[in-house]
Amino acid sequence: MASAAEQLASNLNFSAFAKAEDLKKRIWFTLGALLVYRLGTYIPIPGINPDAFAQAFQQQSGGVLGMFNMFAGGAVGRMAIFALGIMPYISASIIMQLMTSVVPTLEQLKKEGEQGRKVINQYTRYGTVLLATVQAYGIAVGLESGSGIVADPGWFFKLSAVITLVGGTMFLMWLGEQITARGIGNGISLIIFSGIVAGLPSALSGTLELGRTGALSTGIILAIIVLAVAVIAVIVFFERAQRRLLIQYPKRQVGNRMFQGDTSHLPLKLNTAGVIPPIFASSLLLLPATVAGFSQSTTLPGWANSLLATLGHGQPLYMLLYAGMIAFFAFFYTAIVFNPKDTADQLKKHSGFIPGYRPGERTAEYIDYVLTRITVVGAIYLVLVCLLPEFLISATGVPFYLGGTSLLIVVSVTLDTVSQVQGHLIAHQYEGLIKKSKLRGGKRGK
Repeated sequence: MASAAEQLASNLNFSAFAKAEDLKKRIWFTLGALLVYRLGTYIPIPGINPDAFAQAFQQQSGGVLGMFNMFAGGAVGRMAIFALGIMPYISASIIMQLMTSVVPTLEQLKKEGEQGRKVINQYTRYGTVLLATVQAYGIAVGLESGSGIVADPGWFFKLSAVITLVGGTMFLMWLGEQITARGIGNGISLIIFSGIVAGLPSALSGTLELGRTGALSTGIILAIIVLAVAVIAVIVFFERAQRRLLIQYPKRQVGNRMFQGDTSHLPLKLNTAGVIPPIFASSLLLLPATVAGFSQSTTLPGWANSLLATLGHGQPLYMLLYAGMIAFFAFFYTAIVFNPKDTADQLKKHSGFIPGYRPGERTAEYIDYVLTRITVVGAIYLVLVCLLPEFLISATGVPFYLGGTSLLIVVSVTLDTVSQVQGHLIAHQYEGLIKKSKLRGGKRGK
């Protein structure tokens, strides 16, 4: 077994990649699907004046529109058919995962295996349609309130805009599922990743242009580059960090022979929640200012104007609430995606145990204790990674694309994609070793 593993490790190189025809097909399919997505971000919805909208968007790009425009790959700035992006699907998934923890019927479906997951996925799609419809209608109303943006305001425009935007979101949801099934995996994450990466060149050129015109000094630009490299290094380190719990299995007797008990590890990621906490914290905090900007109302009470001013991007209250929400969602989402009790039950079912702890409830309590402690570290990491670049953005006015959230998404998805490719290569290598062993066995038989 050891020699086979050594042979496998030595063969994981470019020649192995060249022979992995299935992997190459998956990569080409993924690239083709992402190209279709990028083309869709340039097709505007019918009935709007692109120039008038671009002018209005510039006034609101500092709010949640700027953040969503980053996640949507620039589609919001062009009011394209993919302007809603994949965010309604992500929101529906979060809501459905929460409901599976509190609704007994859905919790039972979750335990039914593949069939139950299919039903839950179908409910998630229904929720996506509902959320996308509400958001699309809000966008249509907001567009009509703008001066000269909509050529012919009315119910026909609202209906066509809602159908177009909801259809775009549903297509992206389907496209993400296809990338996951027929591509290299992580379909939804790769769609968001490609949107952010597509905006990085313009963000970098815009920052350099600010330096050329004197708006930013050379020292600040160098500090931005150094900070970005440091943030990337920190993200790579913490995203790879794990706490491994030792799992032991008892000795077993087969016939007259006694086999020594096996040992393995239960890996607990330092950042189990991934990129979800900063995404939702940003969206919730920037939403009030954007709603107020869309309404274009001059009759807001004084307290509302003061509150909106204190919640502005880069303000102390905004930073404080941003940090608190990131920490909250880190614990909240970790509790949804990882259940210590289920893990302990699975270990007990397969006769595994953690040394020093009884199988069952005591094991679940210990796993929960360890998970809570490392989640504290993970939450602090997320807050620092997302908040330090925010101070730089508020002080210098560099684009959202150079913020901690965007770098976190890009680096995390890149690491996951590399792991997926390595997994496919390992599977291909194992298949090759099995075929060779079968051929050798057949020759010896002859």
